[in-house]
Formats: sequence, structure tokens, C-alpha cells
Amino acid sequence: MAKLYFRYSTMNAGKSIDLLRCNHNYIENGKKTMCFTSSKDDRFGVGKITSRIGLSIDALAINDNMDIFNVVSKESNISCVFVDESQFLNKKHIFQLSDIVDKLDIPVICYGIRSDFQMEPFEGSMYLMTISDSIEEIKTICTICHKKKAIVNARVIGDKVITEGNQVEIGDKLYQPMCRKCFNKLK
Repeated sequence: MAKLYFRYSTMNAGKSIDLLRCNHNYIENGKKTMCFTSSKDDRFGVGKITSRIGLSIDALAINDNMDIFNVVSKESNISCVFVDESQFLNKKHIFQLSDIVDKLDIPVICYGIRSDFQMEPFEGSMYLMTISDSIEEIKTICTICHKKKAIVNARVIGDKVITEGNQVEIGDKLYQPMCRKCFNKLK
């Protein structure tokens, strides 16, 4: 029975490499997959899932108007659907993903971050947390104290933690995973 999975963490925790690893396992076993990512993530080019260690695959770029269910339903013999940067999806997309699971009986594994730099939930993550069959946290440690689990995606410019601005700012160098205590101390 297919399930909707949400694997989340802070920035820099290995979500994309986990997606690439899982996708590779399906392909190595002769299975056909489909990979998607948000068109908002253009760090390595639109439609690319890229890990910080340099591994990369092409993916379909999801824009606000895409009907993901329609795209997947036109393909045959899909064994699994992978979605990177799922926090950037909207409510409509999340329910399209659940329809892929429920109507097409295809597992969907989504990777993303739970909240932004102000500790506010992303729309896509909020609905994935609500309707996913399985939720798994990929853990990493605080880049400041190196002791506690990181739960905050702190936006940092120079040595300063930024607490105002647009919810979405794309860039690896802008964010540091921190524990709540260190974040509150530095803001």
C-alpha cells in the first residue's frame, strides 16, 4: 500500500543526498521513478536536485500552476515519486501528491524544511505535516553550540542573525542550522 512520506529537517542536514540515494536504489532495482523540485529553488539551475557534495539529477520543476497529479498520471509504471524542496509547494500541490498515493497507488516521498528563518511554517510543510502517512525528521546539530539538535533555519549575514525580510530567500550561504537557544541568544 502506497504512502505519502514527509522527511524534513533544517538546512544542511542531507535531505537532497537522501533523496538522491533513495531514487538511485529504485533505479538500481529496475524501477522507474519521477523526480520533482520547486521552480523557486534555482541555486543550481531550475529543475535540478543537487546535493552539497556535488551529486545531481534532473527533475521536473513545479511552478504554482502545475498539476502534479496530471503529470504523473500520464506516465506508466512509476514505482515512486520524489519531491525536493517541498516546503515551497502550495496546499493544492500537497493534495495532488496525496491523490497520487491514494488514486494511483504510487508512494510519494517529499523532502523539505518545516519552517522559515522566523520559525513560521511554510505552506507546503504545514499541509505535509497534517496529511502525510509518515513523518520523519532528518537531524543535524546546531552550528553554534555543536551540542543540541538544530531546529531553526537561521538567516545569517556576516555574524548577524536576520529576523526580518521575505519568507523565501534562496541561497546556501544565507542559512545556518541552529538550536532554538542559540538562535534566541543571537537574534
